[in-house]
Amino acid sequence: MQPRLRWGILSTARIGREKVIPGMLKAPNVAVVAMGSRDPLRARPVADSLRIPTVHGSYQALLDDPEVDAIYNPLPNHLHVEWSLRALEAGKHVLVEKPMGLDAVEGERLLRAAAARPHLKVMEAFMVRFHPQWARAQAL
Repeated sequence: MQPRLRWGILSTARIGREKVIPGMLKAPNVAVVAMGSRDPLRARPVADSLRIPTVHGSYQALLDDPEVDAIYNPLPNHLHVEWSLRALEAGKHVLVEKPMGLDAVEGERLLRAAAARPHLKVMEAFMVRFHPQWARAQAL
């Protein structure tokens, strides 16, 4: 049996609630174990609807959770780099929603931080790369 990667979700963003988290829950090697929110009272019903057991009352508390191996970052675009850097500093793998950064300088900053931690993975949530239609197009 493949070990499960334990995910924490930064925020209650719609893309996470409606698209990404439901997809994650279908994967046999994924466990979505926590959600971090600035408003835990708003986050609790969202987490309950997605069967996420733990809600943290801040993004930092999620990053500090030792039961979380990786975070999904669907925060507003201007917060992608800041919270992805914080996640790396907390020893977490990162899946960050697109765009990874607002410009090349921000992107390079995140890439340098990731390169300094080669045991951690950082990836932009750009699904087209893995979509079955794209794989078929490449095969053709």
